[in-house]
Amino acid sequence: MSSVAAILASTSRMVTAFTPRLLPRLAFQGATKSERYMSASGSGMPFEDDKMPFYALGVNLSKQMGGQTNFRTLVDEDELEIVLTGFCENMRGTNIQDANTVLTTYGQELNKILMERTSRITDRIKEEGEEFIKNFLDCNEEAIKTDSGMVYCPMTEGTGAQPEVTNTVEVHYHGTLIDGTVFDSSVDRGQTISFPLGQVIRGWQEGLAMMKEGGKATLVIPADLAYGEAGSGDVIPPGATLKFEVELFKVT
Repeated sequence: MSSVAAILASTSRMVTAFTPRLLPRLAFQGATKSERYMSASGSGMPFEDDKMPFYALGVNLSKQMGGQTNFRTLVDEDELEIVLTGFCENMRGTNIQDANTVLTTYGQELNKILMERTSRITDRIKEEGEEFIKNFLDCNEEAIKTDSGMVYCPMTEGTGAQPEVTNTVEVHYHGTLIDGTVFDSSVDRGQTISFPLGQVIRGWQEGLAMMKEGGKATLVIPADLAYGEAGSGDVIPPGATLKFEVELFKVT
């Protein structure tokens, strides 16, 4: 979220197989050691510089397939090996079965498996968000939960203008997942950001409308008021509850 676009309102949509969506990263089950080649530039790349463009192609293909879903969370190690076998054999032309026949025969079942697994993970993320909101309210007496489900916790009361959805606002913000992972921060970049309030997620619209210029607040925004079951890019999982510290500088 290095620009306004990263917090723009998204349209919630169902997750379907073959559609990249971010899922939570799993902890490493065990570290492995790999032989590495020192590139000519001394950057520690896995191959010499003249071979790295082809390695980059592999990285790109991987990200296109699963970079936003973290595909490894949907399959176990044995299943991932089968996936890679199918990919490599078809890329090399060494596959025994006709590719179209395989897809026609097993594509529907694959869709079902991936959708079921994605749904379970999304439901768990939502439940964790609900528990986080409950604990946040218990620990912050000044925090209030609105009818929509958003939590507003004032940190510094402002005295200036109070924005409406038709206004443009200038803010600093620091956005994290409930586990503390920072997915974007204008504070870290050292530069405020301005945007029309009506073009951001609903949780921001509601939360900023409760602030005044010069004020600072924490917003805890459930998925339904953020990015829903779609998530956002490769940083915000489907169903994720988000926590923002927001400072409102100017309303125009």
